[in-house]
Amino acid sequence: MKWVAALLICVPLAAFAQGPQPLPEDPVANRRAVELAEQLRCLVCQNQSIEESGADLAVDLRRQIREQIREGRSDAEIVSFMVQRYGDFVLYRPPLKLITILLWFGPPLLVLLGLAWLMGYVRARRRRIEAQPFSAEDRRAAELLLIGDDEGKRK
Repeated sequence: MKWVAALLICVPLAAFAQGPQPLPEDPVANRRAVELAEQLRCLVCQNQSIEESGADLAVDLRRQIREQIREGRSDAEIVSFMVQRYGDFVLYRPPLKLITILLWFGPPLLVLLGLAWLMGYVRARRRRIEAQPFSAEDRRAAELLLIGDDEGKRK
């Protein structure tokens, strides 16, 4: 019966549990942990760093970063560990590799292709317009549209 009472006391306390707390005893290690967490993408949220995210995975990753800092690992070793475990996607700035070449050059390439298509379309349209000038009937119809039908009724 005592364990039931202890359980009833502990359950509400679990609701107030938070993620990893800053390391007040070592502000340099704390700053390192925050900077590393800002460089890594949350795999759940994907548009937030693991420092900003409140997802459970981000909390675990922040805790893991702090543990590795306490173990004396360098920033490069910690980032390398995360990349080995989660792939280049965890990095906000993935390295230029054959696999990530589309990530780096895809958006500018799409913009250039869109501009090239637009320029080709405008040139082709201009050639069509120059090749088929307005006839007298087309001009009258255009004038009616521009002036309006009211003046046509008055005449």
